[in-house]
Amino acid sequence: MRLRLVTYNIHKGIGGVDRRYRPDRIIELLASYDADLIFLQEVDDGAPRSQRHRQVDLLGDGLAMPYRAFQRNVSLKQGHYGNAILSRHPLHDVHDVDLTVALKKRRRALVARCVVRKEHQRSLQLVNCHLGLAGFERVMQLAKILASPTLSRLHVSTPAIVGGDYNDVWGTLGKRVMEPAGYSSAGIAVKTFPAIMPVRCLDRIYYRGDIQFDHGFAARSDSARHASDHLPLIADFELAL
Repeated sequence: MRLRLVTYNIHKGIGGVDRRYRPDRIIELLASYDADLIFLQEVDDGAPRSQRHRQVDLLGDGLAMPYRAFQRNVSLKQGHYGNAILSRHPLHDVHDVDLTVALKKRRRALVARCVVRKEHQRSLQLVNCHLGLAGFERVMQLAKILASPTLSRLHVSTPAIVGGDYNDVWGTLGKRVMEPAGYSSAGIAVKTFPAIMPVRCLDRIYYRGDIQFDHGFAARSDSARHASDHLPLIADFELAL
């Protein structure tokens, strides 16, 4: 079964160039890629800068994706922002993994089990993360994700995807942390930041288990360059059912 996953730092729906709040651009862009699963970072909930929208529902409704999960990572004077997962398949066992490092911004990974049904049923473990800005912080955060009860107890054949905004400026986290834990990169590093003229491969997708990676790319349309300060990263998989 084909399964398309997109990971996208939406920058609260605020354009990286014009600084305008236009969630319709995010919806139109994502709709054009017809994803089954979407990992979102920097998603607002009740913040004045985004018209107090609950963006997980605004985007989920706009994309007709009925299954959603959201975590409030950072508290603002009014409202919050954090990570979200949108899915065409049911999400279960949704929970957080605390990634906060002392003296750094509060961060958590959003974890969910996706149940894909066709002729047969298959569970797919999902982890959406937005890692810190310091190199040592990112290594510690990935170690926390991999050591969490959910991932550390997974059977080796259970499909799992860990994606998001890794802030991996130097491109070292794959070989240093993910590959030793049995995870493969979904394609070569793709430049996704800044969207208007990408020079950094900040957004990444890693996978493990009975799932095959087919193709990956970044959205490079004119609308993608203006909708956020990151480009969406798209990966196509084949999941055996």
